[in-house]
Amino acid sequence: MTPASSAAAASKGSATPLPLAASATVEAEDLLDDVAHSAPLEEADAWTRLVEQDSLSGSTVAELEAELEAEFDVEPEVGHETEVDVNLDASAGTEHTPQATDPDAPPATNRDRPYTIERDPALADNVHALRWHSALQAASIGVAKTIPHRACGRLIRAAGLVLEAVGVRIPVGGACLIELPPGNPLGMAQAEVVGFSGERLFLMPTSEVSGLLPGARVFAQEAAPIADPHAGAKRLPVGLGMLGRVVDATGKPLDGLGPLKTDESGALTAPTINPLQREPIHEVLDVGVRAINALLTVGRGQRMGLFAGSGVGKSVLLGMMARYTSADVIVVGLIGERGREVKEFIEQILGKEGMARAVVVAAPADVSPLLRMQGAAYATSLAENFRDTGLNVLLIMDSLTRYAMAQREIALAIGEPPATKGYPPSVFAKLPMLVERTGNGPAGGGSITAFYTVLTEGDDQQDPIADAARAILDGHIVLSRTLAEAGHYPAIDIEASISRAMTALIDQTQFDKVRQLKQMLSRYQRNRDLINVGAYAQGRDPLLDRAIALYPRIEGFLTQRINEQSDHAASVAQLAALVQG
Repeated sequence: MTPASSAAAASKGSATPLPLAASATVEAEDLLDDVAHSAPLEEADAWTRLVEQDSLSGSTVAELEAELEAEFDVEPEVGHETEVDVNLDASAGTEHTPQATDPDAPPATNRDRPYTIERDPALADNVHALRWHSALQAASIGVAKTIPHRACGRLIRAAGLVLEAVGVRIPVGGACLIELPPGNPLGMAQAEVVGFSGERLFLMPTSEVSGLLPGARVFAQEAAPIADPHAGAKRLPVGLGMLGRVVDATGKPLDGLGPLKTDESGALTAPTINPLQREPIHEVLDVGVRAINALLTVGRGQRMGLFAGSGVGKSVLLGMMARYTSADVIVVGLIGERGREVKEFIEQILGKEGMARAVVVAAPADVSPLLRMQGAAYATSLAENFRDTGLNVLLIMDSLTRYAMAQREIALAIGEPPATKGYPPSVFAKLPMLVERTGNGPAGGGSITAFYTVLTEGDDQQDPIADAARAILDGHIVLSRTLAEAGHYPAIDIEASISRAMTALIDQTQFDKVRQLKQMLSRYQRNRDLINVGAYAQGRDPLLDRAIALYPRIEGFLTQRINEQSDHAASVAQLAALVQG
């Protein structure tokens, strides 16, 4: 307060307001100065008479504080209250700092709670000091309740699967929150930025948006990455504490077994591995299925495709490999499948034995296409985390086709033109980006052996997704509907299947036996009609004669019960005995 204001106040017959201590701000001095100048003489005299009548005694001040607290709905914390001494005694001339009444309490900040004002009993009859105390207390309560500033945009369009927003900057792939109408139990809807055009952001919701209104506010959920391209990426739970659990695409448990017992988290995206640092595939992986172990030998770190139509036993074959494969950890990604099949796969196909060392990520067909894609990325991220700790991982993803279809939905919704059979170009770019994350790591580390199911529409092996997957995988196992209808399980079409890493895994003796069996099987299948109608005369083709004689044994070798396990050594021995016989 200026000396002029003090003199003016004294000339009006009221108590002279004294300067604030050093801890008071310049703004507070100006406010008190305005109060002193704005108080008319009659009002000051009236307040003085009230003070003389004890109408504004300590009890009256407490009542005013109670009214302020009730108005702002704030209650002071007991035992952790920090008092700020705003001393109006000019003779003190010292700065007063906040002192915590509880020595064990953590240091408080002005944002933690409103602070109270310590009064000088000698100034209890000062009208202006009383008004200043009340105003400062109200301001402190209001500041404590202030929400930090957050930039937001507005929703301007909702058409189909895509929402459009303006007025906010969020990177592609960033998460955001959309305000729902008052009374909606969700409060906020979650969405992800899938593209932009100029100042417009294209959002795709990942949660329910029922009741969304035009002009709804859009908030960024997390900061955009600046230096590290993976710093702002989504991070979901990973680690050994995930074993035996079933989670959704966002990492939330679905099995009702309580919170996840892990503190680790990993990004959904990962830097690419230098191809020269990958360890070559040189170790055989025992999958427990006789036909695969002997005729389509798989190596540790290989990426295989399981090509099949609907209803030919691919889930049963996946369950057999999950139970019998010699891997440290199994990661199962059920992407875009029917919700009913999730529980059936876990309880009936995977079983307790397989589930004990497995993690299941379920993103069924009824969730957002973003969550279906995120589920595939999350399953791959879990497998990468286990591989980086030196473990050998078996990744089973059912299916790669549903992943591609989810990307097609997103791409078409934001206006990307379709190319091959309705699939935009981005679909064929996403497939290798997902698949190349698996495989062997650097020498001496862990590995990810991946089996991806690929759905062939109408058993068409030339489907665009099947054709693209066949080109980027290290081999493919084709399941035949004809064999499945004949009761031949697993319905593996040996002639149409191949393992590209097999030649580096087996010796020449086994290779010759595999070639002989394939030749006999192929010759028999080509002449099946002639044999069935009796048109073939024995002796015309020695190889076919031998194939006819061995076919019942060949068929028995290729079939296997669901609860039967055949290790690699036993499978190779049975193959040798079959060909020699």
